Amino acid sequence: MPPLTQPPGVPPDVQPGVPPYAYPQPPQAGAPGLHYYHPPPYAAHQDIGQDATMRMLLPVGRSGWAIAAGYLGLISVSLVPAPLALVLGVVAVRDIRRNPHQHGMGRAVFGIVMGALGTLGLLMMLYARATAASRGGW
Repeated sequence: MPPLTQPPGVPPDVQPGVPPYAYPQPPQAGAPGLHYYHPPPYAAHQDIGQDATMRMLLPVGRSGWAIAAGYLGLISVSLVPAPLALVLGVVAVRDIRRNPHQHGMGRAVFGIVMGALGTLGLLMMLYARATAASRGGW
């Protein structure tokens, strides 16, 4: 078999069968040469939702139910969405317990507490309105 030769017009530093954009291969164990940096194995496999700083800045790794319950609990002072905040908070707690990799328990509990307080306020307002209507007032 004849030796491989470079086709005309190919620079001499290009090896036959190796694309010109190939990266250099790391040296074999014990061979002299460059030492390449290898990041720790956990850095490539870390989930963004597991980083506390990212969870503080962005709603990553949180249960969607917990986010919804938190926002509804926040606006439950208007009393109308309070029962929905209560229900979504309970659903969020169940979801987080089923999926331990998700976060957001604080938002879920906030939704439950604010939803319960808002629901009590809504019930008291409805009771007062019904009582006043039966007496001929309001």
